[in-house]
Amino acid sequence: QAWLGLEERFGHQGHMVDWSGLDEERKFVWQRQSHLFGVPFYYIEYGIAQLGALGIWLISLEQGEEAALAAYRKSLSLGGSRPLPDLFGAAGLPFDFGDATVGRLVERVQAELDKLPE
Repeated sequence: QAWLGLEERFGHQGHMVDWSGLDEERKFVWQRQSHLFGVPFYYIEYGIAQLGALGIWLISLEQGEEAALAAYRKSLSLGGSRPLPDLFGAAGLPFDFGDATVGRLVERVQAELDKLPE
């Protein structure tokens, strides 16, 4: 049931696929995602990467594109030689997923979305 609720809220399949008469099957679609079992933290990496990308974007808005590119390049220059928190730090980004850090990003994204025409 939890999967169906999440699928309804965030998914796209429920809107693109006619599941009429397949209610039981639909409950188990999530099990096709083998990453959930074999590499359970795989999807978390996407979220962490997105927070880093949003952080660089925020630097571009607040300090300019050149500053954002410099921060990004500095982080990339470390390659795989340092752990992820160090890469974030090199870019001037906090490696923090708390309310203050994520909230700041969400507020700015929402402010930019609010500027778009409806």
